[in-house]
Amino acid sequence: MSENLIVLGVQWGDEGKGKLVDLLTEGCNAVVRFQGGHNAGHTLVINGKKTVLHLIPSGVFHSHVMCFIGNGVVLAPDALLHEIHLLEGLGVPVTQRLKISLACSLLLPFHAAIDKAREKLLGKEMIGTTGRGIGPAYEDKIARRGIRAADLLNKKTLEPKFFALADYHNFLLKNYYQVEPLNSREVFDELLLNAEKIIPLLSDVGVELNAYRVSNKKILFEGAQGSWLDIDHGTYPFVTSSNTTAGGAATGSGFGPLYFDHVLGVVKAYTTRVGAGPFPTELFDEVGEKIATLGNEFGATTGRKRRCGWFDAGLMHRAKQINSLTGLALMKLDVLDGFETIKVCTAYRLNGKLINIPPLNIEEFSACEPVYEELPGWSTPTAGVRDFAKLPENAKNYISYLEKITELPIQFISTGAERDDTIISN
Repeated sequence: MSENLIVLGVQWGDEGKGKLVDLLTEGCNAVVRFQGGHNAGHTLVINGKKTVLHLIPSGVFHSHVMCFIGNGVVLAPDALLHEIHLLEGLGVPVTQRLKISLACSLLLPFHAAIDKAREKLLGKEMIGTTGRGIGPAYEDKIARRGIRAADLLNKKTLEPKFFALADYHNFLLKNYYQVEPLNSREVFDELLLNAEKIIPLLSDVGVELNAYRVSNKKILFEGAQGSWLDIDHGTYPFVTSSNTTAGGAATGSGFGPLYFDHVLGVVKAYTTRVGAGPFPTELFDEVGEKIATLGNEFGATTGRKRRCGWFDAGLMHRAKQINSLTGLALMKLDVLDGFETIKVCTAYRLNGKLINIPPLNIEEFSACEPVYEELPGWSTPTAGVRDFAKLPENAKNYISYLEKITELPIQFISTGAERDDTIISN
C-alpha cells in the first residue's frame, strides 16, 4: 500500500468501503475519517461476526493503528459514545485508539429535530435523508453559528453559544415547522455529561497527521457515502451535505493535498442508491429484486432498501475526473453469480444525442436513457474465491471489460463479506 492513501466510494455510497479499509489497515499506522456524520454506516464482517461503524474509523479493530476523526466530520456526542460503548463491549479499547479533532462541529438533538421536521414538510419532494441531522449541522457550521468540539473545553464560554443556538432552532421548530421545541436545559446538561468523556479524546488532528507523515508512517483516509452524493459534484439536491470526494480528505483533516499518494475508488459490480434522485440504470423488474436479495441491499444505518441497477460507466468517468482516481476496488462480484447476461451502461441518450458523462443539471440527468453493452454471465460461483485464476472465465472477462471502459486498473476484487474473501491484483 502507498504511504498516504484515500479510499472512497465512487457511486452513491454503500459500496463496501468498510471491508476494504479494514483489510488495508493491516499495513497502515493511522486511519482518518474526514467527512460526514453518523448517517454513514460501514459494515465489517470479521471471523463471521458483523459490526456496523457509523463514526469511528474502520481501522479501530487493529491494535497497531491510531484512528482519527477529522474536522470535516459533524460529530454527534451521544452517537459517538454509544458506538464506543458497543465496541468496548466487544473488547475493543476504543479510547486508546481514537483521537478527535478540536475543530469538529457538533451535531446536537436540535439538528435531528429540524431534519425530520423538514423532510415531513417536504412530503413527496423530500430529499430522503437519514433524519440524523447531518444537513442542519453543516448549515450551522457554514453559517458560523455552530458549536465545535473545542468549545467543550470551557463551560463558561460554551453556555451562551449553546443557548443562542438552541433559541434559534427552537424558534424554527415552533414557528416554522410547527412542532414541539426541545428542552434546551436538558439538552445542555446532557452535552456537559457527554463532554466529560469526549474531552480526553480531543486533539489537533492536523498536527498529529503531519507528525505521522514526517516519520514516514502510512496513513489511510476513509471516505463516507459516495462521490455522487458530494454536495458540489453529486446529483444535487439529492446529495449529502459534505464533500465526499477526494478534495474533502485534505480540507476535512488538515492534511496537505500534495501529501496524498493514491486515490482508490470503491465500486460495486453493479449500482445501488438509497433515497431519492436520478438513477439511469435502476431496475424495476425481477432482476433488480434478485440483485437486492442476493446483495442484501439494505442500508447499514437506517435499514432502508436500496435501489438496484446495472453498473454505470458514466458515473465512473466523472468520478475519475473529480477524484483523480488511480485505481478501483470492485466489490460484491459474487452477487452477479448465476445471471445469464449482465449489462453495463456505456453511455446515455439525451434529447437524441449520445453522451458518456452525466450532465450536472439534475433535470437533464433524470432524462438520460442508458445505453447498454450486454455481456455473458457465469454460472460457476465466485463466492469466496481468493485467486483470480480460479474465477469463471466470463467473470474474468467482465472485470477486464470494466477496466477497459473505465480506463482504470481494478486492484481489489471482493467475492464475499469476510475480510479475506478478496482477490488482490499484482
